[in-house]
This record gives sequence, C-alpha cells and structure tokens, in this order.
Amino acid sequence: MTDTISPWVNRYAPLIPGGAVLDLACGSGRHSRHLASLGHAVVAVDRDPAALAAAAGPDISTSAIDLEEAGAAWPFGPDRFAGIVVTNYLHRPLIADMLTSLAPNGVLIYETFADGNAQFGKPSNPAFLLQPGELLEWAHEQGLRVVAFEDGVVDSPKAAMVQRLCAVKPDFPRVAALLPPF
Repeated sequence: MTDTISPWVNRYAPLIPGGAVLDLACGSGRHSRHLASLGHAVVAVDRDPAALAAAAGPDISTSAIDLEEAGAAWPFGPDRFAGIVVTNYLHRPLIADMLTSLAPNGVLIYETFADGNAQFGKPSNPAFLLQPGELLEWAHEQGLRVVAFEDGVVDSPKAAMVQRLCAVKPDFPRVAALLPPF
C-alpha cells in the first residue's frame, strides 16, 4: 500500500463543496487525511479495524463496516455527503445506495481497476474489475454530470488498468467544475 494521494483524487477533491465527505474503503486513510486537510469532516469507512486505526485523525470519524457481509444494509441516509471518494474498491451492489447518499450538489470521485488489469497482476477476477465504460453508465443511470473520465493504463504507484470518474449531481454549479490547468 502507498500513502501517496491519488493524482486523480488530488486534482478533483477541490471541487467538493463544504460538508461531510465519505471515504469508502478508506484503507489507512491517505485520502481521508487529504480531505480533512481541505476542511472537510470525513467519514472513513473500512472493514479492517487496523487500517481504520491508522486512518483516524482530526476531523476524521472512522467506522468499521463490512458492506459486503451477507445482509449488510447501506448505513447512510440520502443527501448526506458533499463528496464521496472511492479508490481501488468495487462492490457493485452498493452503487445505487451510495449515490443516493450524495448531496444534490455533491461530487463523486471514483478510481478503481478495470478489465484488462490481469496483465499487470491482481486484481484479475472480473467481479472486481470495471467493464469498458461502466463508470460512465453508472453516471448516466444516476443522473450525474461527468466532469472528467479516463480509462487506460497508469504506471504509478504500479502499472494497472484503471477507470477514473469525477461526476457531480445536477445541482452542482457548472462554472464550479472548471479547474485551473495542471
């Protein structure tokens, strides 16, 4: 595992309006700490208590939840989060409920492994790999506006096939989605 913030998250996190942010499958909290440093109250969720202990910090509340456990229900209400950040995690049954928890002007930042990653190692199981255009389909189905999307090979922190999406809910102001150049 790396403590380096994903360049994708780093680039689009400033779009998240004021309010609470969910870092789903947060691991040791690299993105939770970054989001807290931007002034957000962060809810860091992971099933690993040891990882959550490392994620804990000022403005970060941690919650040990195994959302893949049989019968597990989505624990958050609608319109709860100004932003939701997910990296290196995919559990399709969560998607609709997760996106319901995004506020009307909220920002989704999602980055995970995609079909074709087997050539680089794990994960290689199709259950954990996005299909071509799958993130775009989710955005369309949930009425999100896509700010940015990428689908391809990255070299860092290790070679992998990924999809990345930054999308916003309908009430997010269009002008606010314009970032300065790199």
